[in-house]
Amino acid sequence: MRIAILDLYEGEPNEGMRCIHNLIQEFELETEHKIYSQVFDVRLKNEIADLSFDAYISSGGPGSPLTSEGLLWEKNYFGLMDSILHHNSEKPFHRKNVFLICHSFQIFCRYYNYGKVSKRKGTSFGIMPIYKTKAGNLEPFFTGLHDPMYAVDSRDYQILEPNEAKIWSGGGHILCIEKDRPFVPLERAIMAIRFNEAFFGVQFHPETDSEGMHKYLLRDDKKKLIVEKHSENKYKQMLMMVNEPDKIKLTYKTVIPSFLRSTLSNNNGL
Repeated sequence: MRIAILDLYEGEPNEGMRCIHNLIQEFELETEHKIYSQVFDVRLKNEIADLSFDAYISSGGPGSPLTSEGLLWEKNYFGLMDSILHHNSEKPFHRKNVFLICHSFQIFCRYYNYGKVSKRKGTSFGIMPIYKTKAGNLEPFFTGLHDPMYAVDSRDYQILEPNEAKIWSGGGHILCIEKDRPFVPLERAIMAIRFNEAFFGVQFHPETDSEGMHKYLLRDDKKKLIVEKHSENKYKQMLMMVNEPDKIKLTYKTVIPSFLRSTLSNNNGL
């Protein structure tokens, strides 16, 4: 099984890439199959994968998902996505699977008109509840996760006004929203979409492990952000939640591992 890791961090220090590598290594230990992975520095070096891979994990990243339109790296990126979509339509029984994380999810929704990308009034950062829709409760990649599930959220942008007709026409579903508050007249951000059988995207960070999140929370800038946005008590609560087995630890062990198992199963006819 061959996995392409599409690095959209543009050289910025992060925990995401370490966590993705760890998940792949842990997956290889649980399976008898050889797993080969390769990193492509999409934004900094204009590197891009070809169609020789079985799975593509596309990372989060810094900056605005609105300002990269037309840049060379994005043209290369969506050239690959177009090629994968075409391949899957031609060979549905040998499809290539794609997992989109945060920034990748945002630019994918913008480019293919799945929803409107807009800037949030404030940064969302921390361990947050993610609320499942009816389709989300049936989603195999979320099997075993509570409702709400908990995941790391780190973003200045959001997906609103989903193009539901397009999502449904492709066999997809909206799986999660930021929070269901019917008494508040604000549209809730979309947190996860299954676009079709092969493309899956999330607005949060299911790859984040407790070790990486603990380091992040101890950073002065992140502590300041959470305390200012929420409270000192909320910050202390997040520090406690980092190691709770039913929070981000469960999300880490569930979502991307399910994606990898599904890809392996499809490729080997299991």
